[in-house]
Amino acid sequence: MFLSKTLLKRHTVLPGFDLALGFAVLYLSLIVLVPLSAVFLKTFTLSWEAFVAAVTADRVVASYRLTFGASFAAALVNAVFGLLVAWVLVRYSFPFKRIVDALVDLPFALPTAVAGIALTALYAPNGWIGERLPFKVAFTPLGVFVALTFIGLPFVVRTVQPILEDLQKELEEAAATLGATRLQTFRLVILPTLAPALLTGFALAFARALGEYGSVIFIAGNMPMVSEITPLLIITKLEQYDYAGATAIATVMLVMSFALLLAINLLQAWARKRQGR
Repeated sequence: MFLSKTLLKRHTVLPGFDLALGFAVLYLSLIVLVPLSAVFLKTFTLSWEAFVAAVTADRVVASYRLTFGASFAAALVNAVFGLLVAWVLVRYSFPFKRIVDALVDLPFALPTAVAGIALTALYAPNGWIGERLPFKVAFTPLGVFVALTFIGLPFVVRTVQPILEDLQKELEEAAATLGATRLQTFRLVILPTLAPALLTGFALAFARALGEYGSVIFIAGNMPMVSEITPLLIITKLEQYDYAGATAIATVMLVMSFALLLAINLLQAWARKRQGR
């Protein structure tokens, strides 16, 4: 009896599981855990008073406000228009559809510095778009929002698109047969199915925007208290050899990012549970 249980236990685990698990843990430790631990260890060299002073300075708080506010706004806009883009790509056929589908991935392939220069050239006061606008975009917080929207759109589209492709059209037809309007069909039939994927895309776009640097520094103007993002402030402190101050700000960003991602994951679990019911 004991021998049969032992053989069954051995055969239920994939061959090489222990070795693969060991390599996976080692790789994650070297790539993720060790660098993050170094950030926390360097921060611990500060006293509590010095840490609080470093992370609550007026200039730092202003950078938090811009970074998190612009990232959230950009992710929210991408959630709406990313869903619209995915819907068009899945449900409609039109000329040059494959080219449009490929353009969605352009922010993935384009170097962030190139994206920043291109956006600045377009939205600068003498740029092709900027000179036609009645308000200023480049070198303002609005420019930060534009850059973060640009780099976050593919995350929403590529997360929602496979779910839309697998969505059964018979459900929409059944809803229409029962007298539901198009708005009711979308709100009661389609949106609950897409909600977990949409939340995931929103979370990915939001997390990506929080750490964005290259595409923002060119269009932001980098004016302290106005258009300076937190990653740039960290780089500035590193250039000033204030390593402890830089890691203190980085620690706050890490903790806040983890808390936000945890909240979004809990919201996704709730949405899946509600959808299952």
